[in-house]
This record gives sequence, structure tokens and C-alpha cells, in this order.
Amino acid sequence: MMKLANSNYFRIRAKPQDGFILPVLLVTGVMLVLMIIAITSESVTNQTAAEHDYYATEAQLAADAGLDEAMHEMNTQTGWTGTGGDVTLLNDAARNLKTTYNVVVNDGGDSIDKTLVVTAKTYFPASATSPKVTRKYAMDIQAVTTGTGAASVVTGVGGLVMNGNSKVSGGDVIVDGTITMSNNSQIGLSTNPVNVRVADQACPKPADSTYPQVCSGGGQPITMGTTSFIYGNVQAKNQTTGTNMLNPGLVACSGTSCDPVPMPSFDRTGFKNTVNGSGQTMTGAAASNCPNGGTISWPANVKITGNVSIQNKCTIKINGNVWVTGSVAIQNNANFVVQDSVGTTYPDVVVDGQSGFIIGNKGSITPNSQGTSMEVLTFWSSGACSPDCSSVTGTSLYSSQQATTINLSNTGSAPGAILYAYWSEVQLSNNGSLGAVSGQTVSLGNNAVITFGTAVPGSDNQITTWVKRGYMRQYN
Repeated sequence: MMKLANSNYFRIRAKPQDGFILPVLLVTGVMLVLMIIAITSESVTNQTAAEHDYYATEAQLAADAGLDEAMHEMNTQTGWTGTGGDVTLLNDAARNLKTTYNVVVNDGGDSIDKTLVVTAKTYFPASATSPKVTRKYAMDIQAVTTGTGAASVVTGVGGLVMNGNSKVSGGDVIVDGTITMSNNSQIGLSTNPVNVRVADQACPKPADSTYPQVCSGGGQPITMGTTSFIYGNVQAKNQTTGTNMLNPGLVACSGTSCDPVPMPSFDRTGFKNTVNGSGQTMTGAAASNCPNGGTISWPANVKITGNVSIQNKCTIKINGNVWVTGSVAIQNNANFVVQDSVGTTYPDVVVDGQSGFIIGNKGSITPNSQGTSMEVLTFWSSGACSPDCSSVTGTSLYSSQQATTINLSNTGSAPGAILYAYWSEVQLSNNGSLGAVSGQTVSLGNNAVITFGTAVPGSDNQITTWVKRGYMRQYN
């Protein structure tokens, strides 16, 4: 039997143990520290980025609000040039945050192109003098004009009322309120259609302090009898019935074509200053002191205090502007004659009395040899500020529009003349001729066959609207 070798030969000898736990712990600790630093740093970065985005969003909202307001001002305020400084949009005490915007209008080199530049800022805290974020944008805008031209019939919220075989031809019709037609009344001719625009600004009903407003619908702003007709292009807010509207008749409103159109403006203060500056004055009695078949001359820029009544074939020579603090009546073949020295500029005859201006019983207004007639304006209203009101609204406007302050009747004649009841009603009847008419309400009746040959100054159915063309952020 073989003898086994020394048993120590197979004994495994233990190796000395090296210390490796400490290095592992050190490396792991360093890695944990680095990971914590990285995570913390990223969290701080994310927090900073989130705060910046938050402030940037608030600035963006302020910029958008500024541009929205700028577009509103451009379309409602002639010659608007900007906010003139920073406007505070938000000042939130709970968040201690404030945002502002500033808009400047830059000309684009012509009358129809402009640029709106808005600078918006976010402040945190709200009392800070330096913004956290600033955003600047430029928006190009352009003026777009719609409509067809000057108008010979312009009414405010009282609207146009036609009956008794009355007719309108030869000029466009603009109505902020409504149109009511009956008894063979007619607008336009089959051979000469016109443009008719109706805004339906006749609510609420009954009128209250919020009057006038555009109606929300549910009614027809144009109501017509079976024997009434409109020949022309008719655009009317809330109108769905086009019966007896021809050539082409009722068409859909486009853009702002059915929006209310501001009534023609008149610089009453400037007019009064001019008349007062001339020093020319007369009493109503002196201005009316005209013998049967005689002649009297009213000087240019004369102020007449009291009422004027002209009758018995008397001729009044009109040499320029006239301001009458009372009322005026031209009757029984009396005649206003515009003098050749006036030239081609229409003289203004301003009448303040509640009875207004009456032409009746073959009374007339005669143009000069150049075809220049005159513009008659009445300013009475039921407002406490009458006759110097710059604005009349609510129930005062509603009651004023039903009061007649210009009345052309009984074959009264005013060829080429412009009649304008600023806050009240013009009433025309019993034939006659006229240049143009405007009033809060215009009423035609009793065979009033009016062939208009003159446009109301400063009024047409052309509407200019500023529209957006481009929008770009600026970084300077």
C-alpha cells in the first residue's frame, strides 16, 4: 500500500486579509455627494427656469393685453398715438406681482400702414424698480376701408320712418337704428339702386340708462308694408327677411358693414367762437323785421338772440354763418337766398330753440348762382346740457329723438340744402326738394318725394378698420 504524502501538502494556507472596505466607502460617499450636488443643482436650475417661464408668461399676457387695447383705441379714437407711458395691467398683492405694458404707434410711411410696438414687463416683488422679465413685440397693422361712398340720408338711433308715398332716391342711406316703411314708400329706383346700411342700434326696449345698444336679435330692424320697396344693396344687422328688397336686395353683412356709424360731427364750440368773435349781433325782432315783399340782409357770422319769423314773401339775404339762440320759421312764400359772395362754402345756420327750424307754406331756401345752399343744424335736446350737449344718451336721447326740430312741409322747398337735427327728429312731408338730411330720426310722409343731390358733410357708409398684418418679437 502506497503511503500518503505528508497531509500538510494538501492543507490550504490562509492568505493575509487586505483592508478594502474603507476605499469602497470613500468612493461611495464621494459619488453620493456628487449625486446630491448634481440633483440639487438641477433642481435649482429647474426652479430658476420655471420662475423665468412664469414671469415670461405674465409678460406675454401683458403684451397681448396691450396690443388688444391698442387695436381697440386705433378703431375708436382718431389719431391715437399710444399709451403715453406704462399702463399697469396687474398688481396682485397675494402673489406680490405686477405687470405693465407700454404701446407706441409708429407710422409706416403712408396713411394706411402703422406699427404697434408694445413693451411688457413683469415685476417681482411688485415694488421692485427693475423688471424680472421684459418682452417687446411689434405688430404691423393696416387700414382697410369698406363701403361705397357718401350718403344723403343719415339717421341715428331713432331710425328712418317712411309712409304716405314718400320716396328716397339719388343717395345712399345709413341708419344706426331701424327702418319702418309703409303705404307705397320706396328707397332707390329700379333703374338707380342705392346702398342701405342698418345697424339695429335701438335697444334696450323700453329705453333705460344703457340706451342705445345694438339689439341681440329676435326682431327685424327693417319692417315693410306689402306695397313698399327697396331697390339696392341692403345690409342690416339681425335682418332675415328680404321681401320687397331688390337689385340685389338683402345681402349678408360683411366685416363691419353693419356696425353703427358715428353721426357727422360739428365743431359747435369753434363755430360759436367765430360768431362771437365777429361782434355781429341782432335781436330776433330786428332779424324778422321785413315788410311784405321786402328784403333784409343778415351779415356773415351774426348772432341772433331770440326767435325769428319770416313771412309774406320776404327775402332774407344770407351772407355767411348764422347763430340763432331761439327758433326760426320761414312761411308764406318767404325765402332765404344764399348770396354769391359766399362762394362755394356752405354757410352754417345753427338753431338752438326747442321749436327748431320750420319751412312751410311755400317757404324756401334758394342756392346762389354757384349752386351753394346752406346747412341748417338744430341742437335742442331733452338733456340738461341743451343746447350745448357734447353727448346725449339713455332716456334723454330716446325722448330727444322723438321731438321734431326741423320741419319741411306744405310744399316747402330747400334744393341743395342740408338739414341736420343733431339730437332730434327731421320731419319732411308734402313734396319739396332737398340736398341731404340727417338726424337721430328722419321721418318722411305725405307724398314727400325727396330727390337728394348733396351728401351730408363728413358722413358716408365707408368704414375704416385697422386690421393685423404681422406680429413679431423684438430683442433690442
